[in-house]
Amino acid sequence: MRVDIKQLKSFLLDSNLVAKETIEEVFQEAEKNKKDFGALLLEKKLIQEAEMQKVYAYVLGIPFVDLSKETVPIEILQIVPELIAKKYNIVSFERTGENLKVAMLNPEDLQTIDFIKKKTGLRIVPCLTTRESIQAALRQYEKSLKAEFGDILTGDIKPDGENSKEENLEQVAAGLPIIRIVDTLLKHAILESASDIHIEPDEKEVHVRYRIDGVLHDAMTLPRDVAAGIVARVKVLSNLKLDEHRLPQDGRFKIQNDEYKISFRVSILPIFDGEKIVMRLLDESSKGLTLEKMGLHPVALEAVQREINKPNGMILVTGPTGSGKTTTLYTVMDILNTPDVNISTVEDPVEYRMPRVNQTQISPKIGMTFAAALRALLRQDPDIIMVGEIRDQETLEIAMHAAMTGHLVLSTLHTNSAAATLPRMLDMGAEPFLIASTVNVVIAQRLVRRLCVECRKPYQLDKKEVESLGKSYDIERIFKVIKNDPTSKKFVENAKSWEEITMYKPGGCEQCGGEGYRGRNGVYEVLAMDTDIRKLVTQNATSEEIENKARENGMLTMVEDGFLKIVQGMSSLEEVMRATKE
Repeated sequence: MRVDIKQLKSFLLDSNLVAKETIEEVFQEAEKNKKDFGALLLEKKLIQEAEMQKVYAYVLGIPFVDLSKETVPIEILQIVPELIAKKYNIVSFERTGENLKVAMLNPEDLQTIDFIKKKTGLRIVPCLTTRESIQAALRQYEKSLKAEFGDILTGDIKPDGENSKEENLEQVAAGLPIIRIVDTLLKHAILESASDIHIEPDEKEVHVRYRIDGVLHDAMTLPRDVAAGIVARVKVLSNLKLDEHRLPQDGRFKIQNDEYKISFRVSILPIFDGEKIVMRLLDESSKGLTLEKMGLHPVALEAVQREINKPNGMILVTGPTGSGKTTTLYTVMDILNTPDVNISTVEDPVEYRMPRVNQTQISPKIGMTFAAALRALLRQDPDIIMVGEIRDQETLEIAMHAAMTGHLVLSTLHTNSAAATLPRMLDMGAEPFLIASTVNVVIAQRLVRRLCVECRKPYQLDKKEVESLGKSYDIERIFKVIKNDPTSKKFVENAKSWEEITMYKPGGCEQCGGEGYRGRNGVYEVLAMDTDIRKLVTQNATSEEIENKARENGMLTMVEDGFLKIVQGMSSLEEVMRATKE
């Protein structure tokens, strides 16, 4: 949008939305680097998108509208067809006589406005809105899952016993009702940002559940009659054997259109009542994360950025299954992925496809193990190697020798904390001096659900709750960390005890589907290998000794990072306790 920069700066100075000295600094940086002033404020998270769009609306002299909490009548919504609405980010929300109000991200897109004017024959009144508001309105085009199935299940679906005959499976999988059932389940999983779909048959029904923000939710219960047809359809999509019902099968397929590109990783497992399907959704169209967006504390972020820019050594990410380790590795690879380096990976399985990265899938059945693949990779002249997981002594030794001989090695381990990683490597047979000289940094992490800012509720702990908290955590130390930390100081500067700190708990609204949470944040501890830590490793120190020394040297533990996110209103006490308990 063509906004007068000086007028924008003047309004921001008068509005007190951003500190005046900060505005001056960002304005000078924007002019120096020839960047958009408003975009730079958003990039630095100095102002929310909604606030910035309101400022733009004021400067441009047009109305601002927020549709994220509004229900638009379907007859008004459909004045602008769904395909056009999604392609051009424009939604009609109010009609008065011959005037049609439309919400847009760019009200200066005269070509789109003129197109809709000709199509509808109405006078178009553009209003500025936010991306979140547009997405909320676009979701209203979709029917509810149950409403869609009301039509589909009236189709001609044969009884399960008849469906299960081998000669009918291919025919059933190609039948319109089954295709519509599977397509609808996949579409709604994508719309709800699910990470996994579970389709589980029992004696009488088929249960469908979506994992959203790490938690499973019931999505739909279907008649038992459709079980064999759904399994057959998924097998056809994944190019698996239709007549194999006794052994597990793994496959994958992809759905791609103008809006998204989703890869589905499929696992089919025989169970007592049939075959259970679990599909992992991998969004290949999403823009890569940055270390900043992952939620790393500034001190931890600085340490990670420093270590990943070294030409050799090991960068290890640790945590349990589902803690976001792979996402962190891919984020680091995305940063390092430049034309002047050769990046090769060994994975099981290959999660995301990355341009200019040579990705190898292991296959233990034919002897293609992590160790064998890694040994072969070293003859491919790599600069950076990513090993999906270090599972055994042989893989660990090859990875460490690669790190010693001029390669940067990224990998994961299953340990509970960053400090526990180093003794774990000793247990796997690594020599202490090799660990001390090859490991650059260890990142331990968990994922916690992010509170919905629309409905979160403030509260304060009482004395009894503080005492209970003290049984699980060193709350005196954590309180000092919070009080002294620059990122949370403004939230707690007047608090003299835990009872005076404002925390938040989940509420429940339309925006978060009544859950009280939307999305997830990482909580991290980043252990950089300094002289003190290297010395302890060579002395076979315990994880407790290593952690105590790292904390003395300024490392934030996952618990401390979690509590910083609690006092900043990003997550709840219950979520952090759930994620960080040993």
